[in-house]
Amino acid sequence: MHPTTYNAKAYSAASATSGLASTKIKRREPTDHDVQIEILFCGICHSDLHSVRNEWSEFMPTNYPIVPGHEIIGRVTEVGSAVTKYKPGDIAAVGCMVDSDGTCPHCKAGLEQFCPNMILTFNSPDKHLGGVTYGGYSESIVVDEHFVLRVPSNLELAAAAPLLCAGITTYSPMHHWGV
Repeated sequence: MHPTTYNAKAYSAASATSGLASTKIKRREPTDHDVQIEILFCGICHSDLHSVRNEWSEFMPTNYPIVPGHEIIGRVTEVGSAVTKYKPGDIAAVGCMVDSDGTCPHCKAGLEQFCPNMILTFNSPDKHLGGVTYGGYSESIVVDEHFVLRVPSNLELAAAAPLLCAGITTYSPMHHWGV
C-alpha cells in the first residue's frame, strides 16, 4: 500500500541539456517515524550540477526528471506519531542521505553511509512512492527522523546549508582522528 501524498512545488531538469524549470512533485505524507520539513534554504553543490548533466552516468546514471539538492535547511511542519527528537517549529536539516536498510552490519554500527542499500536525497530508488527520490530544490521534504539533523539556533540559516555537504564531509575524518 502506498502512503498518501501531497503536491509540492519544485525545480527539476527534464534532461541533461535542459535548465531547471518549475514543476510539481509528489511527496508522501509523514508516517510514524517521519519529519516533514518546509525547506527554507538549499545550497547548490557542484554534485547537483554533475547529476543534472548526467556527468556521472558510468556509476550513477541520472533518472529524469531530476530534482537535485542535498544541503537542506528548513522548519519542521509535521511529525509522525513515533518521532521523539523534533516538533513543529524546530529548525532542522537534511544532507545527502534520507534512508538506509537499518539492518546491515554498517547500519547496526551507526555507519549508514556505507549501507549497500543507502537512499540518497535525490536520484535514488524511492522505497515509499516508487520512482526516484527528489531533493531539496523544492518547498518541502519528508524524511525518516534518523536522517534529520538539528540546526543550532546561533547559525545563520542560509550560510548553514553548505554544512550539509562540505561540513559533513570533513566531520568524519576529523572525528575519526580526534581533531
